[in-house]
Amino acid sequence: MHWLKILTPLCAASMLTVAAPFAQAQNSGDAVLLDMQKAFRARNQAALTQLLPQASGHPLQPWAAYWELKNRLETSAPDEIQGFLTRYAGTYQEDRLRNDWLLLLGKQRDWSTFSRVYPQFRMRDDKSVTCYALLADAVQGRGAPNVGQQVRDLWMAQKDADDGCTTAAGQMYASKLISAEDVWRRARVATESNRQKAARDAVAIVAPEAADQVAQVFASPAKYLAGQSKARGRERKELALLALIRMAASDPDGAAGQIEGGWGAQLSAEERNWAWAVAGKQAAFKLSPDANTYFGKVRRNEDLSDELLGWKVRAALRAGDWKAVRRAVDAMGSERTDPTWAYWKAKSMLAGRPSAEEKAEARQLLEDTAGSGSFYEQLALEEIGQRITVPPAPAPLTAQEKAAARSNPGLARSLYAIGMGLRSEGVREWNYSTNLHQPGGLEDRELYAAADLACERQIWDRCINTSERTKTFADWKQRYPMPYHDTVLAKSRNIGLDPAYVYGLIRQESRFIMDARSGVGASGLMQVMPATARWTAKKIGMTGFTPDMINDRDTNITIGTSYLKLALDDFDGSMAMAAAGYNAGPGRPRNWRNGPTLDAAIWAENVPFSETRDYVKKVLSNTTNYAALITGQPQSLKSRLGTVGPRPGNEAEPMKDMP
Repeated sequence: MHWLKILTPLCAASMLTVAAPFAQAQNSGDAVLLDMQKAFRARNQAALTQLLPQASGHPLQPWAAYWELKNRLETSAPDEIQGFLTRYAGTYQEDRLRNDWLLLLGKQRDWSTFSRVYPQFRMRDDKSVTCYALLADAVQGRGAPNVGQQVRDLWMAQKDADDGCTTAAGQMYASKLISAEDVWRRARVATESNRQKAARDAVAIVAPEAADQVAQVFASPAKYLAGQSKARGRERKELALLALIRMAASDPDGAAGQIEGGWGAQLSAEERNWAWAVAGKQAAFKLSPDANTYFGKVRRNEDLSDELLGWKVRAALRAGDWKAVRRAVDAMGSERTDPTWAYWKAKSMLAGRPSAEEKAEARQLLEDTAGSGSFYEQLALEEIGQRITVPPAPAPLTAQEKAAARSNPGLARSLYAIGMGLRSEGVREWNYSTNLHQPGGLEDRELYAAADLACERQIWDRCINTSERTKTFADWKQRYPMPYHDTVLAKSRNIGLDPAYVYGLIRQESRFIMDARSGVGASGLMQVMPATARWTAKKIGMTGFTPDMINDRDTNITIGTSYLKLALDDFDGSMAMAAAGYNAGPGRPRNWRNGPTLDAAIWAENVPFSETRDYVKKVLSNTTNYAALITGQPQSLKSRLGTVGPRPGNEAEPMKDMP
């Protein structure tokens, strides 16, 4: 791709000046940009208007102009908006403002202007805008034959309610292109996720006179059910199902009692299957043995969403019910091909006494899933008799490829923004430049060169994330970098900790961003909480520790590795449980380990918190790949997993004061 062909001469000239002086002292106008960002977030239009002239000529002038205009977009004339789009043509800010304008035009139902502006929209990553576009075509008589299905799929994929997809779904329902079953399913999924507005908006489409009852369902599901004990009609039974869903969130056994105590007989077979599945899912969150029992009362898996079927698989895995695992995966829709479920289906087919045909099909599933990129890809690779090894390095980048990345205006602007403290803006512009600026994103060699640029500048999160997008090759030195190599290896080995495990955890925690800070106050490379740092410093005899020391690189690594080693020892050397404890606090995995002794992969898949479940799998996968890099030898993920079960009665009490 020729980067400069997509830019106006003005933008090209200004951006080409960014890359060369990147390492020099901050531009004197940087303070203006930082002040404008604060004013934009505070919606302070007066400050934005006053500061804008001072940003003229700054490398990030497009951001300054975007903030000032975006903040008053609703009152801006179309000619002024179009002028911005023309002036900053080819930039992220141009397409971002177009996205904002399209949302406004859709909200205003200005379909004529929307249809004129939309074809120039490059990102195409906003579901609400896409829904508006489908609706605009339908309103103007240009709707695609499958417009109802397109709107339904987009609407179902959204967690929160929005005007675009909700309005489009309402129109499709009125036109009989979306069924009542689709709308009620949306209400159920929203209710499961505790999204009251999304549930109400769905009910308002199919039963507007009943929409106000959604608030009662959420406020007191038991009270609502008691008042609807003789429910009749589709709407009242569906609302009762929503109440059962909300009740199950806090009391799955109570919801099961309601189903068996009379509500089950009043619901349709499909509604009853959903109710039992929700009770099963919520019981699975509590790791209750009743989860598989409740799921077992579902008579038709095809009535369930992929989300519910995923929890049915988890409950069946925990119960050792391989037949239920296989049937649930087979009933899935698009999720069936995900490595998680493909792996567990293959395992279920090999359980018991598989036929030759089942063995062959399972083998094919494993071969199709096998790889080194993720947890289940690695497990599938081992199932077919191979180990994780470092892939061959791609051909080195040419001088021309490197030069193209360095002269890319979007990448240069992104690096400048990150360097001056505008990380959020820089990351968004980087992602746009590499993935959304053109259909399909950059080609592999272009991504490779962009990742190389980020690595060179030690912007490790963009280095890793960009490198991970290459499809035809993988450079593990980019994907699994080892900054601060000597410090990490020395501090890890001094306390008997596998440095690959430390690197695997840091990669997931902070992507090696030194100034990373989480929403709950964790800091630095290893994302250590202040209370954790104080406790660990005292435990290891670090004298003179003060909270601000946690931001020092070496101290952060010392505290983080020491805490990880203490957690690992407390959990009998289980990397899976120690990683869970590092993420969610040690008390939770102490409870999660109670119950049957399980393969650690099954235990990890049943972790109730989605963030922690994903975290544990990624840390262990990262660890295995880092071990291959560090040792140069083939590695096994399975050898790092083992089993997880209750703490033996003869073991010492855990460190209950561990934060």
